[in-house]
Amino acid sequence: MRTKNLVSSLTLGMVLTAIPTYALAAQTPDLYQLQGQNVNVTYSTTSFDGKPRLRYQDQQRTLDFVGDQIRSQEVEIGTLVTVTLYKTRNNGYVTFSLLLPPVNLGQSNESKIVTKGITTVSDSPKIYESKQGQTKFYTIIPLSGTAQFVFF
Repeated sequence: MRTKNLVSSLTLGMVLTAIPTYALAAQTPDLYQLQGQNVNVTYSTTSFDGKPRLRYQDQQRTLDFVGDQIRSQEVEIGTLVTVTLYKTRNNGYVTFSLLLPPVNLGQSNESKIVTKGITTVSDSPKIYESKQGQTKFYTIIPLSGTAQFVFF
């Protein structure tokens, strides 16, 4: 009789131990869908192949980025996710950075968020070696949308 109770208790203990692990995994978003000022951004921290993906859409272009094309950096105010949109005529470049705030989804799989996108125009290294002054110029784009946890 004691053996049956011990096995039942161990089984119940293993099941209860597994439940909090699932709930914790669901608290961090892995999919962000954001819109603002003629810009739509969809970013997933992972995908079916395990690589992050970002889709950037504005009035001129739709660009898809995957894996190493996406640079992510933890900063004090959140996570900064950056992609290079295109090179300029003078060998400079234009990037788009998405500032992702920390989000606790709690018991839900989705939360509304408000954040910023930053478009940066960088002069060519040759140009700013020969001139004095600012070499990067920023446009801040207010964004809103959702942060979600989905299974990939």
